[in-house]
Amino acid sequence: MPIRKTETQEGTFKTMRNMSFENVLIGWFMQDGWQVFKPVLDDGHQTDVLISDGPNFYRIQVKTFEDKGTYQEVHKDWNYNSIDCVIYFSRNSKFGYVAPAFMEDKRLLEHPEHIRFSGTSNSFIKAFHKLEVKR
Repeated sequence: MPIRKTETQEGTFKTMRNMSFENVLIGWFMQDGWQVFKPVLDDGHQTDVLISDGPNFYRIQVKTFEDKGTYQEVHKDWNYNSIDCVIYFSRNSKFGYVAPAFMEDKRLLEHPEHIRFSGTSNSFIKAFHKLEVKR
């Protein structure tokens, strides 16, 4: 089996790790029947994944966090109305949250509008279907 013998730089590793969560999400959306689009470059555009059911498009931002227990805050990294929802993945546990885009600068990860899912496609899709997107 090949063994990688080069060291990955810190910034590159962080980008690769975050993109791996985006790729997992893309697979889950495809399993649910969505058309999925990936921007070639999303730096500064705030959309990591774009999905469509045909007539409607939804802009999604993917974020990761280090699970530190309850009462954990997440920060808004987008302009209001530039995305429809954000998907949070825990980097050190197998769960995440589906959340509508919010206006305040920060809020608790356990906010009542956020829907928790375990690290499986079925759990994620059930949570995503419960999400109310504000347009």
